[in-house]
Amino acid sequence: MTGYLKLYDESTVKEICSYRAGELKAWQSMALLDARDNIQQALADALQFGMRFVLLGICEDIGPRANLGNGGAQHAWPAFLKRFLNQPHNDAIAMQKVLLLGEVNLDDLMQQALPLDNHNPNDLAQLRKLCAEIDERVEAILDMVFKAGLEPIVIGGGHNNCLGIIRSLAKYNLGAINAINLDPHADFRECEGRHSGNGFSYAYQEQLLNNYHVIGLHELKNNQPIFDAMQSASFSYTSYQTINVKREINLTEATANALKEFDNTPLGVEVDLDSLTNMPASAFNYCGFDVSDGEHYVYLAASDPRSAYLHLCEAAPSQHPHSITAGKLQCGQVISALVNTYLQTKLSL
Repeated sequence: MTGYLKLYDESTVKEICSYRAGELKAWQSMALLDARDNIQQALADALQFGMRFVLLGICEDIGPRANLGNGGAQHAWPAFLKRFLNQPHNDAIAMQKVLLLGEVNLDDLMQQALPLDNHNPNDLAQLRKLCAEIDERVEAILDMVFKAGLEPIVIGGGHNNCLGIIRSLAKYNLGAINAINLDPHADFRECEGRHSGNGFSYAYQEQLLNNYHVIGLHELKNNQPIFDAMQSASFSYTSYQTINVKREINLTEATANALKEFDNTPLGVEVDLDSLTNMPASAFNYCGFDVSDGEHYVYLAASDPRSAYLHLCEAAPSQHPHSITAGKLQCGQVISALVNTYLQTKLSL
């Protein structure tokens, strides 16, 4: 289990951290886990020492590629870290309650996936098998986090990783959970082998998902079987067209209405970064929400006391139309803004 974790220490992040005289940076206030200790015990101790949130990265693009999509999602976590760790620390967020844990160790799986062509049926099948192996590793790491009573913020990779998170939280909860998702896609495709487009389908099939609502689902970016499957499961959505085109309801009302429909079980807060306009993502989107809309959605969801984790996925710096360097800058800033919103909201409750 612990072999699935790349535990960060000071030497891991030192190269990307900056200093400025007279200014405290976020990385100087956050905690790292002592690698010499038993990880499960160290996480439990972290809670006792005042830690509340755990930052965990997932550096993979196997899930999106297994969904016949574009790669590049493995670069989102390092882009985030470089921006987030070097932002100024002040009283707005108690960074001393944040633990930088590390990332899920997927180097071997990414190496196996490297030569695979998702347009080749045999290679596609192999990508989907690798995606299922990612599920197991994500679940194993999240098991330790939830067992310790800490709240994870999971960043990077494809939306396939929702399944490992949901499996773990449902196990900790001893029952199915709820999820709200800002996403133009329902990610409720058929269970045809694991990929980024069917994490919630598998969670439902495994009886881990009690209720599920998609905010901003695009009426023309989901096939009819997806709508039929959502209806059959009694899951719901508020479409992008309803919010941004017809303006029949605003984002605040749509999110608030969805939150009212959930029972008292834990709530997963999901954000697919391709819900945001011009965001470098696995599925680049010119017709989406503004970054401030994404921040507002996270604020509303995090304000709900049932919210149990934040999952930010599908950002892919290499999909920026100009350069991967520009993509890393944009992804780093936007993901940091969403994480800051979640932390600031949670810590104010």
